[in-house]
Amino acid sequence: MSGTRLLVVDDEPDQRGLLAGFLTRRGYDVTGASGGTEALELYPTVFAPVALVDMKMPGMTGLELLMRLREINPFVQVIVLTAFGSIETAVAAMRAGAYDYLTKPVEDLEELVVKIEKAANQNRLVVEHQAMSQQLADIFPETGILGESPAIQNVRGMISLVAPRDSTVLVTGASGTGKELVARAVHALSSRASKSFVAINCAAFPETLLEAELFGYERGAFTGAERTKQGRFELADGGTLFLDEIGEMPVAMQAKLLRVLEDHQIQRLGSVKSIKLDIRLIAATNRDLKKLIADGRFREDLYYRLDVMRVHMPSLADRPGDILLLAKHFLDKCSRRLGKHIDGFDSEGAAKLIQYNWPGNVRELENVIERAVVLSTSNVVTAENLAGLTMTADSGVLQDITPLSAMEREHISKALRQFNWNIGETAKALGIHRNTLRTKIKEYDLGRS
Repeated sequence: MSGTRLLVVDDEPDQRGLLAGFLTRRGYDVTGASGGTEALELYPTVFAPVALVDMKMPGMTGLELLMRLREINPFVQVIVLTAFGSIETAVAAMRAGAYDYLTKPVEDLEELVVKIEKAANQNRLVVEHQAMSQQLADIFPETGILGESPAIQNVRGMISLVAPRDSTVLVTGASGTGKELVARAVHALSSRASKSFVAINCAAFPETLLEAELFGYERGAFTGAERTKQGRFELADGGTLFLDEIGEMPVAMQAKLLRVLEDHQIQRLGSVKSIKLDIRLIAATNRDLKKLIADGRFREDLYYRLDVMRVHMPSLADRPGDILLLAKHFLDKCSRRLGKHIDGFDSEGAAKLIQYNWPGNVRELENVIERAVVLSTSNVVTAENLAGLTMTADSGVLQDITPLSAMEREHISKALRQFNWNIGETAKALGIHRNTLRTKIKEYDLGRS
């Protein structure tokens, strides 16, 4: 990987010079250091993705330097150099985070190059993964896409799958589940991310106004058209157009939309000039489009043009394991905005949140939490702060329920026993990440006995 920056740390000048000279000739940008102290002084100026570090040096050992370098750059890939017969030292370094090791003196220089290339590639993959994780965090910070349930993990997987492609996407799901958030995530992870994301709710306009909003119009096209106006199609050129509640679009407008999808061009109202477009279309609906087709209220040919890639947002009732996670997220968000210090929910309040069926989904949950924050007079949200929620028929008497923490402890314990303490299988069955499960095991002091 020509031009890759390398840090070579060895207290033996001959060995360091040999490696630095060879690697420089192979096209690497090499910085040498005679020991750990010098390496730490130089590293912030070179920030090399790969370092070759001798394990046995006076003063600071290679193992100490490895850990200090990773404090500066957690993604640096370190290849340790160890004397023949000291493999246990290399193993200790590998456990501390080293990428690989070689024995000294390094005789097979081609093997060294192969290991450096692999280490540099590993650094690139780790950095890209971190960048993608940050990008996802920026895209999904306050949304119903937050969660650990299998249903929501499937949504995130589908978004990652469909985003890089330029196909039309149909997002389905009940009201309040976060369909527009899915559309924005698809746009943000696509090659069109730097261009416009334009959204319009098809149910918010009567047919005549909807056509003007989508296609735009020329001055004098109709009474009141005092100036030329671009429509949403034009505004989204090069980017993404999101048509929310597509099932509410009038049939006559559906025919015009189908023509746009086929021809990739439009005409403003009052104009005969065609305008070429380059847009990605994402549509969303909370309706059963096939039923609308059977009723003659939705065009079947348009349906198949829209339903190329589909992402379904589950209702909150279908992901009960995410309710408290989302509730805590909204609690923290509202508390900061309203200047309050509220730590969480008492057991009765948490139970009430879980027992409610959430017909308004994530949108309703956020509104309920905001109201509870306003009403709360302590550092926790209580059942009284959630008085507006009506329990489902089988909820029972709130005062008689077992504390949520006790229920969760017993449930996790039972699942661990069922899967013979297989962390991966247990976490999968519970619909949570294995790291979350390990945290819960520690929190509840669970043991095999």
